[in-house]
Amino acid sequence: MKSIRNTKIAVVGMGYVGLPLAVAFGKKIDTIGFDINLQRIKELEVSKDKTKEMNREKILEAKKLSFTSDILELKKSNFFIVAVPTPVDDFKIPDFNPLIKASALIAKVLKKGDVVVYESTVYPGATEEICIPVLEKESGLVYNKDFFAGYSPERISPADKNEVCDIVKVTSGSTIEIGKYVDSVYKEIITAGTFLVDDMKVAEACKVVENTQRDINIAFMNEISIVMNKMGIEAKDVLSAMKTKWNALSFTPGLVGGHCIGVDPYYLIHKAYELGYSMEISRNARIVNDGMPKFITERAVLEMSKRKINLGKSRILIMGVSFKENCPDIRNARPFDIAKELEKYGVKVDFFDPIVDAEEVERVEKVVLTKNPAVGSYDAIILAVAHKKFIDMGVEKIRTFGKKDESVFFDIKAIFGKNDSDLRL
Repeated sequence: MKSIRNTKIAVVGMGYVGLPLAVAFGKKIDTIGFDINLQRIKELEVSKDKTKEMNREKILEAKKLSFTSDILELKKSNFFIVAVPTPVDDFKIPDFNPLIKASALIAKVLKKGDVVVYESTVYPGATEEICIPVLEKESGLVYNKDFFAGYSPERISPADKNEVCDIVKVTSGSTIEIGKYVDSVYKEIITAGTFLVDDMKVAEACKVVENTQRDINIAFMNEISIVMNKMGIEAKDVLSAMKTKWNALSFTPGLVGGHCIGVDPYYLIHKAYELGYSMEISRNARIVNDGMPKFITERAVLEMSKRKINLGKSRILIMGVSFKENCPDIRNARPFDIAKELEKYGVKVDFFDPIVDAEEVERVEKVVLTKNPAVGSYDAIILAVAHKKFIDMGVEKIRTFGKKDESVFFDIKAIFGKNDSDLRL
């Protein structure tokens, strides 16, 4: 089996997944953190992480870690980890371009004996169907003879208290021997332990099934919220009663966005279609969750209409634009979809979020955030993301942004009491 002693790691992609991984390895093994974004590398070289996943002290602890955007620097490495996005296009079809580009880049420096491990979420079989042919073609080397591969699904959740080392790591390799080597490398940093599987397809399936399962459970809660609303029943009251039973699941209704749960199921659904099978439960879960911005909008508009608020002259404040609480990640963030639905009614929308990068929001979403919402300015306030800063702000302060005695307060995640808001999921 290959020796860890001679292992030199390169992590390709310094995002929410790649950076924490590179920092963890950089404490023990010579590691290069690579990204094509030169600005990102310049920031990391001075220990600045705009994603807020890694603070300055944690990055500085990785004494064996260096950052670069120079492909030639990767020649020093023999163990490559690919941690790039795997998005879907406008038609919800898997977009493998980031993976293909990363594979082509690595192929330029690939040497005999090197190992390439993929962490990006894909459907089972994608590593060997999509990535390996690129590595072979661009490098001129032969798979499982000159170079080898592995797959180890990333399980990091942005802004989560669990760090990469605290989460059990599923590992695999293109051969039994390489699988054991890949597992031994990750064992160096994963204090929670590793779980080696015999087949890369099993490892690939692990992550995509995990997130599809979660998507389905949230979709069911969203359906319950919709039905309970039609019956005049508070969904949160029902869930509180349910949780008195020991085996009740702790899922709640809400917006489903981000780069995992809102995207990954489409990879599995796509592959199933190729195999002639329609995953009806998974597909309908996506339909339900993707439809929540419209449902939220319709509830807000109906309540405003009951209060005789002129929609065409109204203004609404959406609080929170990231895909989850206490996280600056705006990828596939659903509050923007709520705004698009509201604008169909002629409503003007302002956004307020002290957590996210305002420049990124303006560049990506073409939205200028409101820095300080004016008191008494809004016909409705939609608290879309349960940031701690909003909770600490308190419901009384939040409601002052609305017009006195007229505005509607929609607490989507029901973070405040039942009597504190006009609408909740």
